[in-house]
Amino acid sequence: MKETLQPLLEVKGLKKHFPFKTGLFGKMSGAVRAVDGLDFTVYRGETLGIVGESGCGKSTAGQLILQLLEPTAGEVWFEGRKMTALSEEELRKARRHMQIVFQDPFSSLNPRMRVEEIVAEPLVVHGLYKGAALRERVIELLRLVGLDAHHLSRHPHEFSGGQRQRIGIARALALNPSLIVCDEAVSALDVSIQSQILNLLKKLQKELGLTFIFIAHGLPAVKHISDRIAVMYLGKIVELADRESLFAHPRHPYTQALLSAVPIPDPTKRKERIILQGDLPNPANPPQGCSFHTRCPYAQDICRSEAPILQPQDGKSGHVAACHFPL
Repeated sequence: MKETLQPLLEVKGLKKHFPFKTGLFGKMSGAVRAVDGLDFTVYRGETLGIVGESGCGKSTAGQLILQLLEPTAGEVWFEGRKMTALSEEELRKARRHMQIVFQDPFSSLNPRMRVEEIVAEPLVVHGLYKGAALRERVIELLRLVGLDAHHLSRHPHEFSGGQRQRIGIARALALNPSLIVCDEAVSALDVSIQSQILNLLKKLQKELGLTFIFIAHGLPAVKHISDRIAVMYLGKIVELADRESLFAHPRHPYTQALLSAVPIPDPTKRKERIILQGDLPNPANPPQGCSFHTRCPYAQDICRSEAPILQPQDGKSGHVAACHFPL
C-alpha cells in the first residue's frame, strides 16, 4: 500500500500530558501521559484503525490530530502542512478538510436544531452556500447517507440511534473533507446497526475518495473496515500492521490477548482466552521499561528496565511491534 498511496497525514513524536495538582495548596505534582509518543503515517484513501482498552489514549490521539487539543510535544503534518505551526485563521481553513464523527450520535447533535440546520451549519459558518443552493446541498448530503428531504424538519430525538449517526456523518461530509476521524462511531449502536454504518462508511470512502482514522475498542468492527491497524497501550503504539497480518500473526502479547477475546461465530469451535493479570497501569505513573511488562506473561528483566521500540517483524517493514520478545 505504501508504494501506491501518497501520505495524507504524518504524526511525529506526538504527546499529550495533562498536568494535575494535589495537596492543600494545589502544588503541581505530576502529569497524566494520555499520549506518550506516537509516530505513524496515514495514506490517501485508506482506513487506519486504532484499537486498545479504554484509557489507552486513542480518543485523545484523534483530538490531537484534528488540533482540538494542543499537543505537549510532537508534530502533525496534514497534506504537507505542519498543523501544529498554523495560525488560528490558517487552522480554521485547514479544518475544512479534517472532520470528526463522534461516539454518541445523540449528545453530538443539538437537540434544539432541526436536521436541516444541523447539516447546513458548517456550510453557513464557512460561507459556502446560501438560500436554495444551501437547501439543495443539505438534501444531497442526506441522500448520500441514506436519508431524504422529508427528514429536514425533524429534530434529533425523532430518529433512531443509527439514523442520528447518519446525520452526524452527513454533517462531517458537508465541507468535502479529505480525512474523517471516526471516534468510537459505532460503539453506542446495536450490532445490526453497526454493520449498516460500517458498510455506509466503506461505500462513501469508495465514492468520495475519503481517508478514515477509525478509533474503536471492538476488534470485529475494526477488522471489517480497516486496511491497517494500530494497537495502542498506555499512550503508545505497541503494534501496527495490515489487517491480514495482524489478525493472522499478532506479534505483541497485548495484541494476542485482545484477539483472544474476540468471539468465534461457531458454537462447535473453542479457542483459549488469554486473561491479562491486573489492571491498566496509572498513566500518571507508568511502569519503567516496557509499559506492558506488569501484565505480560513473557516479561523478563530487560522488559522491566528498557523500553522496546517499534521494529519490523517477519522481515516486513509494514508490520512493526514494540516487544523485546515478539511472539
